[in-house]
Amino acid sequence: MTRIALLATASALVAACTPEAAPVQSANAAATQATAPEVAANAELAQLFEAYDQASLALAPQAKAYRGIIDEDYGTWGDVSEANDDRYLELMRQTAAAMKESFDPATLNEQDRISYELFLRNLAMEERLEPFDRHTFLFNQMFGQHSGIPAFLINIHRVGEVDHAEAYISRIADIGRAMPELTEQSRARARLGIMPPKWVYPYVISDIDNLLNAGRQNAILTDFRDKVGKLDLSNAKRAELNARAVEAWENHAAPAYLALREEMVAQQANAPTDDGVWRLPNGAAYYAARLAQYTNTDLSPDEIHQIGLDNVERIHNQMRAIMEQVGFDGTLQEFFVYTRNGEQFFAKSREEYLAKANAVIAEMDKALPRYFGVLPQDPVVVKPVEAFREKSAGKAFYQSPAPDGSRPGTYYVNLYDLNAMSLNELEALAYHEASPGHHLQRSIQTGLDGLPAFRRFGGQTAYTEGWGLYSEELGKDMGFYTDPYSDFGRLGMELWRAARLVVDTGIHHKRWSREEAIQYLTQNTPNPDGDIRKAIERYIVYPGQATAYMIGKLKIMELRRHAMDELGDDFDWREFHDEVLTPGPVPLDMLDANIRSWVERKKRWPTPRGTPAKNDSQKPRIG
Repeated sequence: MTRIALLATASALVAACTPEAAPVQSANAAATQATAPEVAANAELAQLFEAYDQASLALAPQAKAYRGIIDEDYGTWGDVSEANDDRYLELMRQTAAAMKESFDPATLNEQDRISYELFLRNLAMEERLEPFDRHTFLFNQMFGQHSGIPAFLINIHRVGEVDHAEAYISRIADIGRAMPELTEQSRARARLGIMPPKWVYPYVISDIDNLLNAGRQNAILTDFRDKVGKLDLSNAKRAELNARAVEAWENHAAPAYLALREEMVAQQANAPTDDGVWRLPNGAAYYAARLAQYTNTDLSPDEIHQIGLDNVERIHNQMRAIMEQVGFDGTLQEFFVYTRNGEQFFAKSREEYLAKANAVIAEMDKALPRYFGVLPQDPVVVKPVEAFREKSAGKAFYQSPAPDGSRPGTYYVNLYDLNAMSLNELEALAYHEASPGHHLQRSIQTGLDGLPAFRRFGGQTAYTEGWGLYSEELGKDMGFYTDPYSDFGRLGMELWRAARLVVDTGIHHKRWSREEAIQYLTQNTPNPDGDIRKAIERYIVYPGQATAYMIGKLKIMELRRHAMDELGDDFDWREFHDEVLTPGPVPLDMLDANIRSWVERKKRWPTPRGTPAKNDSQKPRIG
């Protein structure tokens, strides 16, 4: 997978705004700056990681812009060749070799030992995935540079001065170089039988058509005009820049998009109809590697499938209790139909949904200091997905803030179909994507100045998404979800993640069709039809990723229960959450070791008798 394609996967979590919502300032105005529990101490090791980071950034100019770095690479998409992947992996190998030769982990402090081990484990996973570098579908409805490029330019490429506008124009023109190379890579993979299912292609072609058919009013040129319009320039200079952007689009970018469209149409004619990656060369090994990557476990597909079935049953039983609470007379499946179709459970306008989401986040922000010692240092904004790709994009996602404060954390909601965005789920979805979920976690992570960049800006999916799902239930512990239908929506969101374990392994291991997977979700979840179809289509092109959420959440809940049982009255929510968050994302077994070590330290030095509990002001629900 090319570095630009890898960044495009990240760009699948990026979208533009229509009207921009006002920022919701986190409850951190006077909060503690995020710091690692024990700052890295070995200067030579820090220098090695810094050299690695700089060399890695040189291979991927987009990564610099995500961090807010503007330099000579600001006007290019960089090297998109598969050879660049090889250089990146070789860089990791050279860094690991130098690290092992020069440092004994036994002599390092706690944070440096974590960095040492984590780097080696990241390398081991990259090497395990290396044989499957070409198994990724470069263009699909979830990610790909056909949509990643516009999303990046709109959301990440800042224009604060003329030079930035010049770089924007350069990037538009550079599409004419980068896109044909990626198109050829897709063509080469298709010759090997590595293509997405046939139904994917209309989505990709539609996204391309949305750009091409809009002409000079397309999303890229519109964004460019808007950004240049805010600069202090003469009318003549502004007109010159706009004309050059149009020229770059029409003479370089548009022909490249048109050629990509032609390739997608050609591939569609021969695309397979089977959905799972089991059909790819060595597909079973590829799926096993993806499961290991995303869950940080060696669980087999069958074991993950069973965990999903067990949790679906557990959550169904909890839902029946709410059904009784609201006095619904019927089966659980009938209650699903009721909540799926009732007009009262959906917003009447985009503005209504955005206003409710902002209100929920604002109320949560007020409660955060009672449960977290370290708080986010960045505001979060709520934005709808941009029009050019909202038909194909996911329902909600989050984009991290820039470490220099130039870009807030952003919670994107897809309001293309309001009947796919149940108000019952609004509260849980906001907690997952904003606070105390991804925004809180990622803002803290990017602020961990004492840690190497690969920890501040990298990730472990089971940790990150497990935290997001854990945050949904944490809202219940904090006293939210006072409306039983909202609590039902929370359970529906958790049920969704449990069912993912069933359908993801069903599709990619048990050879279920898309229709079989859709039928399973229809029978076992309250989600609307459009939501269900889009989700299954996501899991098909993104194998294994959806399993990370529930696996990660179950581990965090297991560790919290362990800490509560062992510490009793000495358990403190803020301390527990800080122990989870301040080392940054780590594999689940490392998180397990970290929390158990903290529990043992607390048992050796308990809170003195008579000391008030830190959270006595609002005792949370323990469950």
